[in-house]
Amino acid sequence: MKKIVMLAVAVLGTVAMVNAQTTPAQTAPAKEAKAPKKDKKADKKAKKAEAAKPEVAKAQK
Repeated sequence: MKKIVMLAVAVLGTVAMVNAQTTPAQTAPAKEAKAPKKDKKADKKAKKAEAAKPEVAKAQK
């Protein structure tokens, strides 16, 4: 009787493992989102304007 139970457990365990649903492998990697391009000219103008502000404040004193 013990041998029959062990055989049944082995068969059912094997059937369960064979029929287990696996997750499908990812075929293509996810695309990375690109950051929007920055306007280099606008950045340079902003830096020049910020640099000019302290000079104007010193001149007003």
